[in-house]
Amino acid sequence: MKIVSLLLFLVSSPIWPLGENPMLGDPFLIVNVAEKKLAFVHEGEVKVVFPVAIGKGDETPLGTFTIVVKAKEPYYRKKNIPGGDARNPLGSRWLGFDALGTDGRTYGIHGTNDPTSIGQAITSGCIRLLNEQVEWLYEYVPLGTVVHITDEKRSFLEIARAFGAIE
Repeated sequence: MKIVSLLLFLVSSPIWPLGENPMLGDPFLIVNVAEKKLAFVHEGEVKVVFPVAIGKGDETPLGTFTIVVKAKEPYYRKKNIPGGDARNPLGSRWLGFDALGTDGRTYGIHGTNDPTSIGQAITSGCIRLLNEQVEWLYEYVPLGTVVHITDEKRSFLEIARAFGAIE
């Protein structure tokens, strides 16, 4: 009962970040599927941009979502492949976001066991990074981080400004 009360308090609290735009200085992720790139915005600037693999066709959902699950060595449920296994296409980290009413276990930003897939439209809707890059990102992205996935022609800087993540 105490845990339920705590969760209710957190969800109704202004310190709970889910569903909010990032505040200036907060970590914020922007994925541009047209460019196949992910930008990490933090402390008022675009810190790093990584090339990514995206979903085939229009399988990567567009919109603004929230990181709700983080996992090291994620288990691949579709094919029953344990985390850490060389055959696991999720790589070494999982940052699940709440797209299309999912619980952060369907769509995510994750590593890969196939580095040659980066830069391609090849996934079932997830965003793939090299393992070293997703491991770095994992350390700087807390639960509640906002992820904006777009196919706009605007720059990462312009998008971050529109969200209030950069002045």
